Amino acid sequence: MQFLLKATTSRRRFLARSLAASGLAAVTLRGASSAMETNPKSGALNVKDFGAIGDGTTLDTVALHKAIDACAGNGGGTVWFPPGRYLSATIFLKRRVTLRLDSGATLLGSRKLEDYPLTLASTRSYTDSYTERSLIYAEHLEHIGIEGRGVIDGQGGAFKGPYKVRPYLLRIIGCRDVSVRDVTLKDSAMWVQHYLACEGVRLDGITVTSKCNANNDGMDIDGCQRVRIANCDIQSGDDAIALKSTLDRPCRHVVVTNCILSSDCNAFKLGTESNGGFENILMSNCALYDTRLAGIALEVVDGGRLDGVSISHVTMQNVGGPIFIRLGNRGRGFKAEMAGLGICSLRNVSLSGIQAILATCASLSIDRVDLHGSAEVVKTNEFLTGIVISPWLAASNGAASRASTRRGSGSEPSDGEPDCGPMGDSQGGSGGRKAKRCRRVAQRAEARGRDGGLAG
Repeated sequence: MQFLLKATTSRRRFLARSLAASGLAAVTLRGASSAMETNPKSGALNVKDFGAIGDGTTLDTVALHKAIDACAGNGGGTVWFPPGRYLSATIFLKRRVTLRLDSGATLLGSRKLEDYPLTLASTRSYTDSYTERSLIYAEHLEHIGIEGRGVIDGQGGAFKGPYKVRPYLLRIIGCRDVSVRDVTLKDSAMWVQHYLACEGVRLDGITVTSKCNANNDGMDIDGCQRVRIANCDIQSGDDAIALKSTLDRPCRHVVVTNCILSSDCNAFKLGTESNGGFENILMSNCALYDTRLAGIALEVVDGGRLDGVSISHVTMQNVGGPIFIRLGNRGRGFKAEMAGLGICSLRNVSLSGIQAILATCASLSIDRVDLHGSAEVVKTNEFLTGIVISPWLAASNGAASRASTRRGSGSEPSDGEPDCGPMGDSQGGSGGRKAKRCRRVAQRAEARGRDGGLAG
């Protein structure tokens, strides 16, 4: 054994001396990483070698597709965007292809609607009624990705009008093993990124800034399974992260962690589309801020079952209301024959370690029920059961807000107004300014749910 150790040590010393003699020992790990940024690993295809100009005015779509086709023809790999501004129409991904955008590289979406061909998904969902156009599109592929420190800019402010004339930035449908990491996504004309009926999705380190148009959801996970979302920073005009089920497939086995979220609507939402339901969802260690409606919204109104949701260790600052839970009966299916779906179910929800500061409505609302304070289990009927609220703090203007717990029926409210609890009392009764703001927040949330034309 001693002989083996001495032999191993001698070999290591010999290798170190050899590297030092050749100058390679001076190459640090950081230097190697920097080299990868400007010189991708062997086998990556440079889009400029296929004719891309990257001047921000020349349409580079043909060259980009040539690079993607060549990469796919080689069995897959990486298509490399060096620094530049690449203007493009719709890009169609292919199997086993990853797009890598270096720092300084920007993929610009065309400002002309005709550059986004109608692309009808073979997977049917309620999103068929939204838009059939996108800047990047993939359907029924596997092992695909987008990565790097570059930017994808949809230039979405150029598109005005209803859903049909506003493209998504990314639309990934029915794919397996999807990875999007480190990129910045900005200014989509519609939802920023829509993942529909996918399996094995990893979204890590993504930065989203999109408030240039309506329905600017930051991230939509729709009927997907085995999804990991981590380390993302999202500022969006609509829901920051929305889990949906716009088809007969549950959104299941999803983890959201270490994210920073801000929204002109809700920061983290399940629903309202709930046809396939939600199962086994975990959110933890997130910071929410500057959000007009709810920090956390759990809404099931289109049939389906929400079962097994755990949310913990979340801080909020300047939100319309910390938590809003809605069990309703909008009954909107994704097929005409699915009308009248009936009431859904919502059960086995755990909320713990949640702190809200400077909240307009410092309460947790379940339809018309406000819950505050100590641990409580709400059991109302067969549709709304087993909701566990561990001790939490809801604060308004820096002062903790407490109230007695009341149980509701779980039926859908007639007007969507939660009882504002102590805020109305502390501000001079139900006519107080805070109470009025609280009711306005709830009314906006309810109005969005009643309007069947709203995307989300």
